[in-house]
Amino acid sequence: MTETLPGLHMSLLETVVVAGAAALVTARWLPQRMRRPTAFGASVLVLLSGIALVWGPVRWQMVPVLAGAALVLPFAVAAELRTRGGRPPRRTRWWAALPVSLACLCLVAVGPAASWAFPVPAFPAPSGPFAVGTSVVQWTDADRPEDATPDGEDRRTVVVQLWYPARKNPTDARRAGYLGRTDREADIVSDALADYVGMPGFLLDGLPRARTHAVADAPVADGTGRFPVVVFSPGLGGVRTQNSAWAQELASHGYVVAALDHPYDSAAVVLADGRTIRTKVTATGDADRDEALAVKWTAVRAADLGFVLTQLDRVARGEIPGPVGGRMDTGRVAVAGHSLGGGAALQAARQDHRFDAVIDLDGFPHDPDAQPFPQPVLALTQDVHQDIDPDYIPRLTHVLALSGATSYRLSVPGAAHLTFTDAPLYLPPVESIVGSRGRTEGPHITAAASLAFLDTTLRDQPDDLATLLTAHGALTVYPPRDGT
Repeated sequence: MTETLPGLHMSLLETVVVAGAAALVTARWLPQRMRRPTAFGASVLVLLSGIALVWGPVRWQMVPVLAGAALVLPFAVAAELRTRGGRPPRRTRWWAALPVSLACLCLVAVGPAASWAFPVPAFPAPSGPFAVGTSVVQWTDADRPEDATPDGEDRRTVVVQLWYPARKNPTDARRAGYLGRTDREADIVSDALADYVGMPGFLLDGLPRARTHAVADAPVADGTGRFPVVVFSPGLGGVRTQNSAWAQELASHGYVVAALDHPYDSAAVVLADGRTIRTKVTATGDADRDEALAVKWTAVRAADLGFVLTQLDRVARGEIPGPVGGRMDTGRVAVAGHSLGGGAALQAARQDHRFDAVIDLDGFPHDPDAQPFPQPVLALTQDVHQDIDPDYIPRLTHVLALSGATSYRLSVPGAAHLTFTDAPLYLPPVESIVGSRGRTEGPHITAAASLAFLDTTLRDQPDDLATLLTAHGALTVYPPRDGT
């Protein structure tokens, strides 16, 4: 009763409430022989389903539906109960009843419309041969001070979520929540994300309810083979789960994805001891000042990415405990990121050649010391015809030309900045917000292009990568720089 129905973006119980409320409002306008049974039947349906709905945490989208039903309910029932000498009940004149009916019907219609605009995200089922497990770890870098606090003894701590190939799970296995390990964490992160973008928190109340296709702490897939690794950094203010659809798809095809929360940058980070760290990053509105801040934040993130790779390598060697253990192949590692995280991925690759490849999801390079680097890069960019920073593509082109391997920039038609995240799954499908690729096409293209690139660079599969990428948009190929 609480699972979201495909296409409707409402649960079965919510659908029943909406249908009952609509029937109650329209009963007045049915032929006489149908009015009474419809009014009484719809009244019972709305009362019972409404009580059941309110008994649990009711979504805000259902409030106008319940209000419309509550306004019309007493009038609809009373009209059918009033009789005189067996004659039909006296009814309000149509011209007086029509505005009320229309107003209530509009209230009822707001529910499905709002559910469509702000749904509980339904994640695409991963297409690979593996089931998906997920686990969360927290690591502290004893060698690096936390510059965001005045405490000189404070050390940089990151929270990392891993998605990995897992054994097939029972069909009734509880799927992991989207935004956190617990309901409390999910609520905190959801509110923080809404606050970060200046949106009322209730608009994103579907996020804490969402379930992914991963199972928490599921046993790693059977076999002895080792899986390549992808380390991921989210966008400015973003959180480790913001690309869950992408991460699950990669994991189902045999990759381990490690996504970071960057404390004091991510909207909210809930630590293992229960403390919550809210973001301290804000734009000033001054272009030069904001660029200087972006350079600083990017450098911190790049260091975080390198530290996490070190920890993953220690896990793979059995030096410290961690999920997946010796099944990770930390000799085949890509670094990836979205937005500011994409810029951090490029900088991390230049600084740390343990990374073998880079995926930049619409990220502006902020490295002030861009130098030649050996790794291939896949850069996915939003539609270049959109109103974007005029310095973005020239700066990105300059960096890609520094690569010592063939690199690629794929411009996806109809894509916006958030197309390459989970946002199309739960934000209004408005072109200016999430592009025009629909609810699932953006995440699908992001994962498909990433898989093609990773299979070629980390697994040496002989596919024609340029042809595969061209199927998703306008491709620019950058040959290796001269002298390499």
